[in-house]
Amino acid sequence: MTRLNLLDETRFEKLPVSIYVDDNTASVAVAKRIADLITANGAEGKHTVLGLATGATPVKVYAELIRLHKEEGLSFKNVVTFNLDEYYPMKPNAAQSYVAFMKAQLFDHVDINMDNVHIPDGTLAEDEIVPFCAAYEKKISSYGGLDIQILGIGRTGHIGFNEPGSAPNSGTRLVTLDDLTRRDASRDFGGKENVPTKAITMGIGTIFKAKQIILMAWNKKKASIVKKAVEGEISSEVPATYLQLSNNVEFVLDQDAASDLTRFATPWLVKDCEWTAPQIKKAVIWLAQTLQKPVLKLTEEDYNNNGMAQLATEKGPVYNINIDIFNKIQHTITGWPGGKPHADDSQRPERAEPAKKRSIVFSPHPDDDVISMGGTFIRLADQGHDVHVAYQTSGNTAVWDEDALRFMEFNIDFAKAQNQPSEKLEAIYNETRSFLETKQPNQPDPLELRTVKGLIRKGEAIAGARFAGLPDQNIHFMDLPFYDRGKVSKNVDFEDDIQQTMALLQKVKPHQVFAAGDFADPHGTHKVCFNIILEALVRLKKSEDWVKDCWLWLYRGAWHEFEIDEIEMAVPLSPQEVLRKRHAIFKHQSQKDIPVFPGDDAREFWVRAEDRTRETAKAYNDLGLAEYEAIEAFVRWRY
Repeated sequence: MTRLNLLDETRFEKLPVSIYVDDNTASVAVAKRIADLITANGAEGKHTVLGLATGATPVKVYAELIRLHKEEGLSFKNVVTFNLDEYYPMKPNAAQSYVAFMKAQLFDHVDINMDNVHIPDGTLAEDEIVPFCAAYEKKISSYGGLDIQILGIGRTGHIGFNEPGSAPNSGTRLVTLDDLTRRDASRDFGGKENVPTKAITMGIGTIFKAKQIILMAWNKKKASIVKKAVEGEISSEVPATYLQLSNNVEFVLDQDAASDLTRFATPWLVKDCEWTAPQIKKAVIWLAQTLQKPVLKLTEEDYNNNGMAQLATEKGPVYNINIDIFNKIQHTITGWPGGKPHADDSQRPERAEPAKKRSIVFSPHPDDDVISMGGTFIRLADQGHDVHVAYQTSGNTAVWDEDALRFMEFNIDFAKAQNQPSEKLEAIYNETRSFLETKQPNQPDPLELRTVKGLIRKGEAIAGARFAGLPDQNIHFMDLPFYDRGKVSKNVDFEDDIQQTMALLQKVKPHQVFAAGDFADPHGTHKVCFNIILEALVRLKKSEDWVKDCWLWLYRGAWHEFEIDEIEMAVPLSPQEVLRKRHAIFKHQSQKDIPVFPGDDAREFWVRAEDRTRETAKAYNDLGLAEYEAIEAFVRWRY
C-alpha cells in the first residue's frame, strides 16, 4: 500500500484530502494521474493542458514525469502548459526565474514543443502588463481551459502568488508579495532585499476554471497552514480556503503536512481511538492545556465534555489516569542528563551506568549546541562526563561580508605590527574587496572569503565550547563537504559526509549522541545533518557492538520546541545556569544583534532560546509540576 489506510473520520475537513506515507509516493501518484491523462488524450489526438507550479513542492512530480518520458515512452508533444506565476521584474535567464526553473526541472528533459509553453513575462513594461494578462487568460480559454492545475501552498496560505486579500474571482494580474513570502524566498536571492516585491500570477478565478485542481503539500512546516485551508472558515486572509468552494479540488499531502488535521492531532474528537500509552498521554495533556487545569485536577466531566468519554470508560477511573500521566511527565525531569550514577534508573530517562559516559553533541551550525542545549551541554561537562562537540558545517554562509573584511584587516595590521610580511594578505584582501564591489545576489563567495568566514565562526565555536568546559581535544570541526557543494549544485552526494561521521563515532564510541532534531530549520541543514548521523549509526550498528548501547537524543530550540507529550527527557535549569548558557551564546558574536539568516523570528537567538526554555518550564508548571526557571527538552530516537 502506498497510500495510508485511514478511517474516513473527516468531518472537520471541508474538501477531499488524500494522504500518503511520504512525498515520494505522493509525487509518483500525482505524476501518474497527469501521465494517464496525457496518454488518454493523446490516443484521441487531443491536447492536454496543464497548469504548472514552481517551488520545491512539485519537483519530484516533474522528476517522475521525466522518468516516465525516458523509460516508458510518455510523450509531451501534445501537451500545452501554463505556469501559475513569475516574479516581476525578472529576466528569463536569471537563476531565480521560473522560466529557468521549469526548463531545469522539466522542459529540457522531455519532448515538449516550447511553442506550447506559456509563462508570465517578467520583462514587460508596466503599461504592458494588463493587456498581457488579458491575453494570457484568453489563451487558456482558447485551449478549452486547464485540464489539471497543480498547486503548492505558501505559509501565508497563498496559491500561486494570490496573497491574503485576494478576491475569489480574481484573474491573472500583477500583485504585491507578502513579506513572509519574500522572506521564504530570500535564500534563493541572497537576502530578502533582493527578492522582487511584485509578481504576475494567475488569479484564484483562473485556477477555479481548471477541470481538476491538485494542491500538494509536504513536511511539517506546511501542517498549520494546511489545517487552516482544509478545516478553517473561508477567508481572504487564507486564500487557499477558497478552494473549499470547488467541486474539482483535491489536497494531496504527506503524513507530516497532514499531522495538524483533527483526525491526526486530536483523533478522539472524531472517532473512537485505540488508547495506546502515547495516545493517552497526548490526550490528557491536551485536555489539561485546553481547560488550563493541572493534570491532577481533571474530572470525569472534563473527559466526557471534551471527546474523551471512551477513554474514561475503558481506562478509568479518570483520577487513576491522571496520576499515571502526571507520574510519566514527572519522570521525564532529570538534573542528570548523563544519568545519575549508582541510582535506581527504572524511572529515569537516562541509564545510571556507566557513571561516566562518553557523549557527542553534534551541532549542524557552529552555534546550535549552545543555543539549543547549552544548559545541558554545560551540565554534562560539570558532572564529569567525557563530552565532545562536533560542528558539522563551517557556517560560513551566515557571516556578513563586512565582518570578513574587518577580520582580514586585523590580520594585515597584526602582521605589520609584528614586522611580518603582509603583501600576500593584502593582495587577497584587495581581491576580496574588488569581488564584493560587484558581487551579485546569491553569488558564491570565492574560497578565500569562505575560509575567512568559516574561521570567524570556528573561533566563536571554540570560545563557546571552552566556556562550556570542554578541553580543546574534544572540540571537532567536521566541515562536512555537502555544505559548500550544495551552494553550487543541488545534486549532492552525501557518502563522504557519512564516512567522515562514521570515523568520528568510531573514534569516540559514545554512549550518548545528541543531534539537532529541529527540522523546521528553514534552510534544511539540520535535517541533512541529522540524516547523515542516522545513516552513520545505522551502518555502524551492523558491525560494532558499542553502537547497540549508544542512545540518540534529539534536541530543539533554535526554531521551535517539542510538544510536551513528546518530551522524554526534560533538563531543568536554574537562573544561574540560564545565565551561563546566555554567556556561552554570546561567544558567537557574528550571530548577535542581526544575524544574516534570522528566519521569521526577529528576536536574537539568545532571547528566543531563553524564552522557549522558559515556555517549556511554564508548560510543565501549568500541568501541576514543579516550577523551574527553564527546561531544555529532548526526545530519544530509536534506530
